[in-house]
Amino acid sequence: MQELTGNTVAGLRTAFAGAGYTVAGVAARLGEQATAALARSETAPAVRRTSSEDALDTMIRLFLLQRPVPERAAGKAFPDIDLVALGIVERSGGEVKAALELRPFAEEGRDWWVVADLTPGLDGRREPMRSDYVLGISSASLSLMQLIVPVKVERALDIGTGCGIQSLHLADRVDQLTATDVNPRALQLARATAALNHVELELRDGSLYEPVKDERFDLIVSNPPYVISPPGGDLTYRETGFAGDGVVEQLVRQAPEHLTDGGWCQLLANWTCVRGQDWQERLAAWTADREAWAVQREQLDTSEYVELWLRDAGLHGTPQYTSRYDEWMRYLDQYDVEAIGMGWISLHNVPGVLDAESWPYEIERPIGPHIVHRFERREGLPKDLTALHLRVADDVIQETTGQPGAEDPATIVLRRQRGMRRAERVDTVLAGFVGACDGDLSTGQILAALADLTDRPVVDVLSDYLPQVRNLVVEGFLDY
Repeated sequence: MQELTGNTVAGLRTAFAGAGYTVAGVAARLGEQATAALARSETAPAVRRTSSEDALDTMIRLFLLQRPVPERAAGKAFPDIDLVALGIVERSGGEVKAALELRPFAEEGRDWWVVADLTPGLDGRREPMRSDYVLGISSASLSLMQLIVPVKVERALDIGTGCGIQSLHLADRVDQLTATDVNPRALQLARATAALNHVELELRDGSLYEPVKDERFDLIVSNPPYVISPPGGDLTYRETGFAGDGVVEQLVRQAPEHLTDGGWCQLLANWTCVRGQDWQERLAAWTADREAWAVQREQLDTSEYVELWLRDAGLHGTPQYTSRYDEWMRYLDQYDVEAIGMGWISLHNVPGVLDAESWPYEIERPIGPHIVHRFERREGLPKDLTALHLRVADDVIQETTGQPGAEDPATIVLRRQRGMRRAERVDTVLAGFVGACDGDLSTGQILAALADLTDRPVVDVLSDYLPQVRNLVVEGFLDY
């Protein structure tokens, strides 16, 4: 692809805006049913809805449905722009077809366009991807976007930038944005994404922190090539030459050296669950004495994991599937891997410890604001909670179950509607404590009153319930 310069960028943006080639415009043209089908990689309903040769139909067919269009239609949609010379489309007879994907993307009222390689798997068509394939908008890149803490910073670093989508998300809150990748093609397409959206982005070639040696950033984000696979994997966007989960380990271990005091590092990650070892203890060794939070959203056994990524590479049903499957399983057995954890790690560059947990349940999106608040509560809570005047968060509800007519419920559950949407089972004493948290009495006064009501020594009640109160504050059930 040729570099996008000022006139070309202006022409493409004018064409896209004039045709309504935006997320909202495409959805309106396709309708609900065809839009949903396209999300499942089924194009037939969308093809039926885009039968004209107007500019919007032409753009949808070219870049989203990967269908050839008459060259005259492409010329009308993009006047004065030679898409063939730019490398965006390829000519065949009297038609052109997309060589790259230019996909609309919207966030916080802004319309963007992302340049990447064509989305594989439309209509079940799967072909082995080129080794330097550049992934476009994906569930992983969107997950990272939802994860990033909403703080305005001076300098930010995107490691393994791919198509450059994170630069769009960070553009309005970062003064200086740097992105790196080991894939020259990714750097080329990320440069095109940035140029097309008028985003200033400094791009550097290299692995992990090598291109930014001796530099520090306020925010580091990464959707790295975290797939744990045997050596020789040829898909740069997802595989590396690191053994096991080494690429994620190095990103986390070396992050404090490249963060300003109080800076943030956030990344998506896969990690090995090794036979006889606690995965949480393994990750705690990576974060050392920094405040961090690791959340395991899913855990797959080794066969599920191998099948997932072989399908992703388009190898299911091919002659090499079985040999590749066996090679991958032998590799994981070699390191005593019994499962793979999949999730995220957030590190705050202040003294602290790792909090690691499994949480496969539904969460609020974006989760970034909740992450900031949770770290603030963990780091800011005093050792002595008895003087705090707490209030119940406005999204907390209480659920009780039990036999009809019973004097006390069998179970009491406090449930949050926001953030991680946690549910905490509590006893009647702790439920009574939470019910009394209206900001009037201190924690110590409420627990003392409950000790009197239950005829228990105050010291015992404080010992039993203050740790539980601390947990409820950290998890946002109680505010102070």
